[in-house]
Amino acid sequence: MNYFIPFLLALFSLLSIDTPLFAQQEHLEDAMFTSEQEPSKRLLQLKNKYSDALEHHQTLEAAQALQQMGLLCFHVGHYPQALDFYLQADKLFKSTDADLLRANNLNDLGLLHYFNRNPVLAKQYYEEALHLFEIHHDHLGIATTLGKIGHLFEKQENYKQSLSFQKQAIQHFTQINNQTGIAKIYENLGSIFEDLSRYDSAKYYFSKSLAINDEQHDEVAKIEVLNNIGDILRKTGKPQEGLTYSKKALTLAKKYHEKYQEASAYRDLARTYNLLGRNDSAYFYLEISRKMTLDIYSDQNNQKIAMMQVIYDITKKNNEIERLNNDSKTNKIIGFAITIVMVLLAILGGVIINKQRMYIQNERSVSEQKQKVFEKEQELVQVALRNRQLEEEQLKQELEIKSRELTTHTLHIIQKNQVLEKLYQRLEEISKDDRKNTQKNIQKIMLEIQDNFNHDQHWDEFRQIFEQVHGTFLEKVKASSENLTANDLRLIALLKMNLKSSEIASLLGISQDSLRVVRYRLRKKLNMEQGDNLASFMQNL
Repeated sequence: MNYFIPFLLALFSLLSIDTPLFAQQEHLEDAMFTSEQEPSKRLLQLKNKYSDALEHHQTLEAAQALQQMGLLCFHVGHYPQALDFYLQADKLFKSTDADLLRANNLNDLGLLHYFNRNPVLAKQYYEEALHLFEIHHDHLGIATTLGKIGHLFEKQENYKQSLSFQKQAIQHFTQINNQTGIAKIYENLGSIFEDLSRYDSAKYYFSKSLAINDEQHDEVAKIEVLNNIGDILRKTGKPQEGLTYSKKALTLAKKYHEKYQEASAYRDLARTYNLLGRNDSAYFYLEISRKMTLDIYSDQNNQKIAMMQVIYDITKKNNEIERLNNDSKTNKIIGFAITIVMVLLAILGGVIINKQRMYIQNERSVSEQKQKVFEKEQELVQVALRNRQLEEEQLKQELEIKSRELTTHTLHIIQKNQVLEKLYQRLEEISKDDRKNTQKNIQKIMLEIQDNFNHDQHWDEFRQIFEQVHGTFLEKVKASSENLTANDLRLIALLKMNLKSSEIASLLGISQDSLRVVRYRLRKKLNMEQGDNLASFMQNL
């Protein structure tokens, strides 16, 4: 018996893992789970409320009904259906920008994933809820969420982070003077220190929580705290004192019909009596705890089965309604479709006839337009040809004018040079006179005339006119030889004009013998074969 009792206590400790049916849910309405109204009936009421809200386009009310349906399913341990309701509610809350209501729903989702052994997802939902509360500076929501995150870290044995979040939570609860929240955080802190085996600190925080609950007259909240203090006293070698707290917890649990806390108190009493060596009493209370635990789990399973039946009936009813609606819609659609088809056929016939008429009219219109465009194009072509002819005629006239100017200018230069040549000859005769002064003056005149022969002004004017008449002729000649001088280019230009040798010699101010020498040198620079005619070469270039 001495070894059997501790074994049973350890076994029931494993069986008494917190479940959502018994875990403290601050946000649940008390009326939702009273013995007078079964969860299955409450679910039907919420389903009707949800349907009415959808029918009247009350999105926010529909979301709240879904959230309560999720809480109800979660409370009886029907996790998949609870998750579905929560997610539907989240979508509707999000569409209405109801951030605070959505944040509470996200906290519920986090709690669901916590109990479903998925701490990563639980933390994600808690953090998203915390963000929304912080945006709206909702200190109550912030504090509640921080406490949940801290509890999550505690269960992961990350006590440093857990303590940090619990302390942040208590700061926000203090800021809004929420004594109930402060008491709950003190209880959480006591639980953390109990896990760390720091029993003095644990008892300190449990005691502070108990004092606040006394002030607030929250008898239900005191039950768990009394059990925790009794547990601490038992662990620190004060089982007799711990027995007192466990009995107080049992009394309150019976008074307020808190069956889970009552079973927990019986179990703590069994542990205490076992430490005191009173194994008969220990076995007695342990057996009561066992029976209550089995009853609780039986009730939970019955509620879960009833809930599943209601959900099945609702689903079946919805499917049947949907099928009937679909059949009715199908018949209406078929009738409507036949009418539409007939109307469409009539319209299609009219459209085809009108389209054919329109096609013929369009073809005529397009043909007329094309004819007009063609005529316009022909007119434009004729105008363009006339303009081009006018431009060509104008260019020819300008070319003739430039050619006449070039010829006139050339003749002018020839005449000038001829006159100068005669003057030069006459002065040469006079220079033979023996009179000294006369000879000196005449020589000056001869030098001026000689300079005039080599003056470039008239040649520059000649070159400008020549290039206007003959275009890029001189550039082509330059490209054929890089050694051409300015005098070579003058000779080439005069050859291109097909002037006589005497006229070219006069224009260049040299004798015909010198001209022959210059022509010979030019042929060599142009790499001409012996016997090729220089003038013909220039005309063909």
